[in-house]
Amino acid sequence: MNKTWKPTTGGILSIICGSFGVLAGLVVAVMGGSITWLAGIPFATRILTLIGSPMILFGAIAIVGGIYAIKRRVLGLALAGAICALLVPPPFILGILAIVFIFMGKEEFE
Repeated sequence: MNKTWKPTTGGILSIICGSFGVLAGLVVAVMGGSITWLAGIPFATRILTLIGSPMILFGAIAIVGGIYAIKRRVLGLALAGAICALLVPPPFILGILAIVFIFMGKEEFE
C-alpha cells in the first residue's frame, strides 16, 4: 500500500478546523457570558453557553478524527471528524476539503 498525501492533508485540515471550533466555542461560552452579564441581558449567558457547547464538542471530535486520519487507522472516525469540522462555523470550507481528501484516500485506512 502506497501512502499518499490525501489522508494526512485531510487530517491536518480537520485538526485546524477543530482547534478553531474549540477556541470559538470557548470564546462564545465564556466571554459571551461575561459580556452579557455586564450588559444586564437576562438569560443570555445560558443561551450563549448552549451555543458554545456544541462548538466545543464538534471541535473536539474534529481533532480526534484528524488524529486518526493522520494515523490512517479508523476511516469512520476520521470521516466523522471531518464532518464535525464542516459544522464548525469559522473555517467550514476547510472541513469540506478535509472530507474530500479523507474520502479520496479511503483505500489507505486499516
